[in-house]
Amino acid sequence: MTPEPQTALTASRSEPAVVVDDRPDLRPTAPDPAQPTLKSAGHVIVDSLVAHGVERTYVVPGESFLDVLDGLHGSTIETIVCRHEGGAAYMAEADGKMNQRPGVAMVTRGPGAANAHVGLHTAWQDSTPMLLFVGLIPFAHRDREAFQEFDIKSWFDTGAKRVMVLDHPERASEIVAEAMFAAMSGRPGPVVVGLPEDVIRRQVSPALHPAIPVAAGGMGSRDSAALEAALARSSKPLFVTGGNDWTQEAAVQLTGWLERHHIPAAAEWRTQGTVPFDSPSYVGPIGYGRPRPTYDLLEETDLLVFVGTVPGDVITDGFVCRQDWTKENFLVTVDPSLRGRSGPVSRQILAKPEAFVRDLQGITLPVKDEWRDWTARMRAEQERFAALPPAAPGAGQARMDTLMANLVPRLPEDAVVTFGAGEHTNWAHRYFPTRRYASMLSARNGSMGYSIPAAVAASLAGPQRRVVTIAGDGEFLMNGQELATAAQYGATPLVVVMDNQEYGTIRTHQERHYPQRVSGTQLKNPDFGLMATAFGGFGITVTDDRDVPAALDSALAAIDRDRTFALVHLVVDQRVKAY
Repeated sequence: MTPEPQTALTASRSEPAVVVDDRPDLRPTAPDPAQPTLKSAGHVIVDSLVAHGVERTYVVPGESFLDVLDGLHGSTIETIVCRHEGGAAYMAEADGKMNQRPGVAMVTRGPGAANAHVGLHTAWQDSTPMLLFVGLIPFAHRDREAFQEFDIKSWFDTGAKRVMVLDHPERASEIVAEAMFAAMSGRPGPVVVGLPEDVIRRQVSPALHPAIPVAAGGMGSRDSAALEAALARSSKPLFVTGGNDWTQEAAVQLTGWLERHHIPAAAEWRTQGTVPFDSPSYVGPIGYGRPRPTYDLLEETDLLVFVGTVPGDVITDGFVCRQDWTKENFLVTVDPSLRGRSGPVSRQILAKPEAFVRDLQGITLPVKDEWRDWTARMRAEQERFAALPPAAPGAGQARMDTLMANLVPRLPEDAVVTFGAGEHTNWAHRYFPTRRYASMLSARNGSMGYSIPAAVAASLAGPQRRVVTIAGDGEFLMNGQELATAAQYGATPLVVVMDNQEYGTIRTHQERHYPQRVSGTQLKNPDFGLMATAFGGFGITVTDDRDVPAALDSALAAIDRDRTFALVHLVVDQRVKAY
């Protein structure tokens, strides 16, 4: 048998050897010396991303978008090479949460696109601006069951704001501008851009399409008058902040306004920090596993003002709470469709949070005694809930309470926490001091595997900040390989892996519906401390509670001394919960 010819190009996945460089449809078009200087469409895409302020892109390489990778060579964009497309997509999603522009991921066709889908779903449900570039088969090979061929629009159309394909190379810069605009306008979300490998090699004009302005809306005079009147009638108003469309300046301005008026604010599930943890107006998170007083106040309040989010499934506990249409709800969102809303709508104010908060400064009301009492009562509940457990370790198995009690006092004002899904996250909800916008990065779609990629992205974006990730044992192994990415690019998160040898949240549901019939939820784990060391960081495994403070000291010292990531593997008892 005659052996197949070998390719000179290396793909990201196992695939048949093919000759690619001598296929006419894949050869770059040679520039005409008589014409003005041209660039390939792939290089123009990179130039356009630079012009839009993109600082880094998260990639798993593929031969389908080699020309874009070539354009990234020597550009100001830092290329973060990831170990799995799911990790790359999560990093881009976290990047979009932290910044005022979309996070960017790049993957190859077929299997690569499938693996990235989990991050896209997170961006869709979390309303995060994100671009996913997907390399595609050559234009001429479509509809022939080509290697790794798939229908990009059929795959992604129901979970992305737009799905675009660059079929005309001269539109390369325009497509980037349109994708950026679509991701940021209205309710933010993900946009998918397909890049046929032959099209991106074609030579085009290097002229760049300008950025498209994004409307922020705002409160009109009638909106302002309606809100002012509603507040004047109210004895127990409550603001709820959420979403990923804020600025730190807007967060500070809203906090100041609330504190001046002695009005409380709660945080949508997994978005804590917009109103700081220490603010006298902050009364806690609202979402799954919420403390009972925070849940009750949704029914008790006589005026709810949602800013940047809407009362959806999680906030209303499965479309149960706050469903009475005689209740008064003001919804501040620039999304006219109110996608995901449940319950009454007294008035919608079409505005992004920054525009709304700017206009809110024009409303000044006399402070009511009822507001003072209402806010003080709820704040006292939150302070009791968030009070740290004793820092002194006890005898017996290691405990998350001991770790948090020793960690929290050592955190700086701008510390960031990341986590995915599971009961381990409740220690962060309860105790972690989120003091600024985007200081809690998580997956509100309940996606596991988010913690480590988000921590890598947060550490790269803020290398001087203390980044902490709290991962469960089941969740950690879904993307724990991205610790290799952390080591490669110098990310320095503190990783806490709570090892209770089970999928804890599912076990809790199981015990509720099928008591004492444990099935499909138990785990046998490796030594995660040794795994961290193998990846090039610091790792330590702790089983005895008396060793927790020293282990934390060693981990933090390794981060600060060696500028490496550190992992504390905490082996705990099963069925121990944060609340």
